[in-house]
Amino acid sequence: MMIRTVALNPAIDQTVMVPRLEPGEVIRASATRQDPGGKAVNVASCLADWGVKVVVTGLLGRDNAASFEQLFAAKGIADRMIRVAGSTRTNIKILEDGGRTTDVNLPGFAARPEDTKAVFNQLDTVATGDLVVVSGSQPQGLAPDTTARLVADLAGRGARVVLDVSGEPLAQALAGAVMPHAVKPNRHELEALVGRSLAEPTALLAAARDLLDRGIALVTVSMGAEGALFVTRAGALVAQPAEVATGSSVGAGDAMVAGLTAGLAEGLALPDLARQATAFAGAKLRNPGAHLPPQAEVRALAARIVTAPAAEYAAG
Repeated sequence: MMIRTVALNPAIDQTVMVPRLEPGEVIRASATRQDPGGKAVNVASCLADWGVKVVVTGLLGRDNAASFEQLFAAKGIADRMIRVAGSTRTNIKILEDGGRTTDVNLPGFAARPEDTKAVFNQLDTVATGDLVVVSGSQPQGLAPDTTARLVADLAGRGARVVLDVSGEPLAQALAGAVMPHAVKPNRHELEALVGRSLAEPTALLAAARDLLDRGIALVTVSMGAEGALFVTRAGALVAQPAEVATGSSVGAGDAMVAGLTAGLAEGLALPDLARQATAFAGAKLRNPGAHLPPQAEVRALAARIVTAPAAEYAAG
């Protein structure tokens, strides 16, 4: 199955490695690297590593498109990005030796209403059952409800939309009459959506089930080193990595979305889907940038993922 990803606001991820971040001090970086990214581009990159046929669409700044074009060509990703005036933004990731990452996201191009129309037109062949990942933020210039309208349009045509956005775009997308098939907030994003603390496992599970009541088929809540919560109407479980990998967390959540989406395309049962999605995130930590190691390594990692009923997690 071909999977589409939609990147309205991609980014060049500039990762700067430092021994320790000391605000107000001059710090010497030990290394730096740049990767074409942004959430939906990262998802496409991991899907391509898994051997999935993937098409990426959205908006891309014309002035610095070369690194994206090189990535798409190298991985066989079909490039349907709409080129717009200006430069794609740069996100600076300051990675400390201990693994802590500090993000500084810079502004990029300003989009126009006609750019939105062009993206919608690129997706006009989407049909019932197709998988479409909509993830990441919106650029300057777009109407606040752009992501919500895109989700409603795709889901209204029967597409299985996997949504990974936060803040107002998430709230608006989940306030409409037509819901995405799956959502993947992290704990903090879900707290912002519901307006209360979800530190207690029972509260987190209840909030995820509330989203099912809106018409969403699958809710995945990523919890960092604790693993992730996977909730459907048929059941709920927590997947925990057998080991906590160290390395750059840049793109780990996007790798989880890729594993989740690939699992939906493969028709995996919930336990296998949860193990695969969690393994994608853990495997990505072993590589800088949004790149997976070989499939055999990911599958071996997935076999060691521990799953347990969510009720046990909530009770514990």
